Amino acid sequence: TSRRTVAAHSLNGESSRSHAFLTVRVLSAVGGPAGTGVDSKLMFCDLAGSERLKRSEVSGEHAREAIDTNSSLSALGDVIEAIVHRRRHIPYRNHKLTQLLQDSLGGSAKALIFA
Repeated sequence: TSRRTVAAHSLNGESSRSHAFLTVRVLSAVGGPAGTGVDSKLMFCDLAGSERLKRSEVSGEHAREAIDTNSSLSALGDVIEAIVHRRRHIPYRNHKLTQLLQDSLGGSAKALIFA
């Protein structure tokens, strides 16, 4: 976490400016169907929070970071909404964040979200 980018603004003295990911693969030689192994993936994500530019009073590079963060979280919301409503098209390709999380959100994946 020493590489995690943080910056202060009017609402938060140590605001996270980036998302952080940790992926753990668990491989088992036994336990799968017909004696095959099991390959599992656990993905832990700490997502940067969204912020309103006017209220946080950021400018320059920090404003660009806030806009990018808000865009990624909006794309994630679009994907979750499409999954919940069982839409035919899930917009994973709309943002790099949703592309990274695609395996963890769709299909037989289980996802827990803590706010």
